[in-house]
Amino acid sequence: MSENCLFCKIANGAIPSKKVYEDEEFFAFHDINPAAPVHLLLIPKRHIVSLADIQPEDGAWLGRMMALVPKLAYAHGCNPGPQGGFRLVANTGIEGGQEIDHLHFHIIGGARPWDKRAAPAA
Repeated sequence: MSENCLFCKIANGAIPSKKVYEDEEFFAFHDINPAAPVHLLLIPKRHIVSLADIQPEDGAWLGRMMALVPKLAYAHGCNPGPQGGFRLVANTGIEGGQEIDHLHFHIIGGARPWDKRAAPAA
């Protein structure tokens, strides 16, 4: 954990969040400015700045983190199957749009009533 990191503070409970999942390695919570009906953030509790800092020895825990993504997406409102789905975003670095220097995945999805392709047949 890093003393000055916003996401480390959220993971250790120093800053409140709308938590949806927690285990020894990971913490997930609702984004405070959602871009879609489902917008979760999944972070490792271990402080790592971004995907650019991942090393070969990080493969095991990163794989466990990736395996959590669909479970969290479907448990929190994303629909399974080809008509459903979700988007996974990991912004990396300033030019990649990363705003918080702690690796995090945006899990984004849910019904999109404005999208005619996603509308149920009448």
